[in-house]
Amino acid sequence: MGAQWKHAGQQANALKRGAMISKLIKEIIVAAKSGDPHPENNARLRVAVEVARKSSVPRDNIERALKRAQGLLDPVTYETVMYEGFAPHNVAVIVECLTDNKNRTAADVRVLFRKGQLGSIGAVTWMFDYQGVIEATHTDKNLDSEGAAIEAGAQNVEPIEATEETKGLLAARFFCDVKDLDSASKYLSANGWTVTMSEMSYTAKNLLEIADEEKRKEVVEFLNDLDDNDDVHRVYAALK
Repeated sequence: MGAQWKHAGQQANALKRGAMISKLIKEIIVAAKSGDPHPENNARLRVAVEVARKSSVPRDNIERALKRAQGLLDPVTYETVMYEGFAPHNVAVIVECLTDNKNRTAADVRVLFRKGQLGSIGAVTWMFDYQGVIEATHTDKNLDSEGAAIEAGAQNVEPIEATEETKGLLAARFFCDVKDLDSASKYLSANGWTVTMSEMSYTAKNLLEIADEEKRKEVVEFLNDLDDNDDVHRVYAALK
């Protein structure tokens, strides 16, 4: 859980579908503005569009988001705002927000952190590495993922726990320098890997293990509450 916090069951919850679509559309717009506005030339954008399609985001919504990012429709501007602090029981947390109203977001985050401790900028970032993270699957379960990592220019690779979606596949998470994210993603895509995530991410240097079930439940509920906020784009937690 040291990379992006994953909301348990979020995509399967119909009540959260509207919020999920909104976040996916925001990611498309920001990804398009952060690099080349064409998916074939922008790994982050290409993955954002693919994830949106797999999540059944209407094609019209995706096309409008791309046009807005390219200035072909009424423009929308989202600012990235970062917050740092601690979840209950001293779990370091970084919260990345995409917002069109920083005052609203700041007020919401302060409320959400009442059960934790909101810190100043730099309070916990030293506990994380900022790097490129790629999640990908391959149909050949016997493939040497470490060899693929070396060829792609990644520094490290780790297996991803199997899910229903990755059943029967080789699933791996690759870590690389931020500057190598696009080239590493393109290499994997060109060599039989299906890239499901490609982003700049904060990865905890050390993960805190909480054995007590009640305490862990408190932390998970806190992280889920953060993730549910419309302006919160990603949550990174140093939780094992």
